Amino acid sequence: MLAVTAAASQAKKHGLGKIAVAVVLTPLLLVAVAVLAIVSDDEPAQAAGITGVTCAPASATAAGEVAGYGPDQMHNAAIIVGVGQQMTVPDRGWVVAIAAAMQESGLRNLDYGDRDSLGLFQERPSQGWGTPQQIMDPAYSARKFYEHLLGVPGWEQLSVNDAAQAVERSGFPDAYGRHEQDAREVVGAVQGVTCTGGHTNPKAQAVVQAALSQLGVPYAWGGGTAAGPSPGSGVDAGKVGFDCSGLAVYAYAQIGVTLPHNTTAIWSAFQPAVTSPADVLPGDLILLSDNGQPTGDIHHLGIYVGNGQVVQAPESGDVVKITNNVWHSPYWSSQFIGAVRPGTT
Repeated sequence: MLAVTAAASQAKKHGLGKIAVAVVLTPLLLVAVAVLAIVSDDEPAQAAGITGVTCAPASATAAGEVAGYGPDQMHNAAIIVGVGQQMTVPDRGWVVAIAAAMQESGLRNLDYGDRDSLGLFQERPSQGWGTPQQIMDPAYSARKFYEHLLGVPGWEQLSVNDAAQAVERSGFPDAYGRHEQDAREVVGAVQGVTCTGGHTNPKAQAVVQAALSQLGVPYAWGGGTAAGPSPGSGVDAGKVGFDCSGLAVYAYAQIGVTLPHNTTAIWSAFQPAVTSPADVLPGDLILLSDNGQPTGDIHHLGIYVGNGQVVQAPESGDVVKITNNVWHSPYWSSQFIGAVRPGTT
């Protein structure tokens, strides 16, 4: 993939006032080195990239490229992700930042651009983003991008394209979305997460893709039908969206399987369960109870994507999203009672 020059990639203009200069943390260089060590692992990834999932394709090797981006660009990507980790930005924000940098600079730290735009994100000194020297520091420019992203109301509910545009204010407002899948693969490589081969089951793949198609839809208690989002009730009365089981109802309806709209009923209806995390496959429904036993209150579920990731509708005020590393999460691992596999085998 060729770098996109600043003049070609934007006719934006950041009309922002003066902003405070952030302190750049020197350990970021150590973060980048450590992350790049993961990217340079010579073991092959397990499968190609999966649409909507943050994982690296098989090309993520020491000698190869990730989504067409070479070692220098991956080094910059590692810095961007490392800054996001230090700032505790949700991992969706890392994807937004990488997609923005792909469009603005091709993940290259450019010392030129449209008017006075510079760096990975083509930030402008004249618009208060910092001095030229600061903006040319990838860690600084990434931090400024995240500061502005976090200042966008409801950014996590926006598409990757719209979240990036809210920061970049480009003259080409729809330019970022086309980079989303590549950005997910790059972030996956930076994290050392490779795509599993479990999506060879077409029914399971259809379930996962149906759930992923609803990313960003609001949580609504009691919401969700076989047709899609629906009005919630109780605290979410009038809000259109999904609760956890409603999302599963919708996803499984796409393969002709009818689920009850209740976590306990789903658990009971599709026994025997898969009780070892090692045996859970993409498309399975992971169920949780308050005491980690089937005798407890079975209160939540997520649709397993693979690579320790689930797509879920978490709680009121949140949105349908992907959660990473569930097997290492105290919440998920301590409350896991098993997984069921309705009609995908």
